[in-house]
Amino acid sequence: MTNARLQRFSFSLPWIQKRFRLSNTSNFHGMMVLWINSVGTVPASLVTYASIQALKPDLLINAGTAGGFKVKGACIFDVYLVSDLAFHDRRIPIPGPDRYGIGLRKSFPTPNLVKELNLKVCKLSTGDSLDMSPQDEKCILANDATIVDMEGAALAYVSSLMKVPAIFIKGVSNFVDGEKSIHEEFKENLQATVVEIRDVVARVVEFINGKCLSEL
Repeated sequence: MTNARLQRFSFSLPWIQKRFRLSNTSNFHGMMVLWINSVGTVPASLVTYASIQALKPDLLINAGTAGGFKVKGACIFDVYLVSDLAFHDRRIPIPGPDRYGIGLRKSFPTPNLVKELNLKVCKLSTGDSLDMSPQDEKCILANDATIVDMEGAALAYVSSLMKVPAIFIKGVSNFVDGEKSIHEEFKENLQATVVEIRDVVARVVEFINGKCLSEL
């Protein structure tokens, strides 16, 4: 990345820039990681827009934690590649705008990646609260989501507008339909979940390296 591009970032904003190097890949170039150090759809949208404007990426990879539904077969530390994304807390009960509120989008298709790495695939629902109200739950079920997060659908919205393909890798840190408190289970499993996500992301980047988008 050039210094000119780096200077276009304000580091008082909700991201932390890091370089990503694969331990066994000497010829990989162009990987820049921006860590969102805030939570929710607003900072996710902001960092996605700024990243695309400054870095002109060929592909976005959004990796992070998610809550999972036991009833849908999710397990703690499972890592999924997301196929479909939607919002569950943008409720606009007007025909037409209701579809905008849900904001259903698909991630960039990567059938070869899924097959080669034997990745689990599921649908994701996004909202701005850690807890789940009865109305949220109803919308999540309507979205047929296995996991929920607080950023994914917002990133998909921005990347779609700016015509940049994006994939989403999510690790289950807690259940949203379990017996334990969501925030306590999240804190208990966060570090171990991050390790699982890191390992999958490294394998994904290794697979992507040197390939065209059509080969993914």
